[in-house]
Amino acid sequence: MAADDGDEKVKTFICKNCDFSSSYHYFGTKPPFVKSILLLEEAYVKKDPFSSEGGMITLGSHCHHCKLSVCCSPNCSLFYSKRFCLGCVGQNIEEFPREIQQDIRVVTAQVP
Repeated sequence: MAADDGDEKVKTFICKNCDFSSSYHYFGTKPPFVKSILLLEEAYVKKDPFSSEGGMITLGSHCHHCKLSVCCSPNCSLFYSKRFCLGCVGQNIEEFPREIQQDIRVVTAQVP
């Protein structure tokens, strides 16, 4: 997906895992309203309404494996060099380092 061109029409991010939704201002790696940040993934971001210095809030991205949009909540996704939804993480858990596997098992045991 290419970066948005900065227009101000209302766009909505929806997490396909938990149904969290929020308007967003930009999708990509270099939000034009935050000059000093380069994200490690293409992400949905919005301007931080509480920041006077032009901050941002990262809402989510796309799972590298299944391509669904997922929020950054640890109950929905994991970022380990790329973003993965917890469903894909569970199906491919042996592909992650042991330390990450242990953390994933703790998080997924807590998810209702």
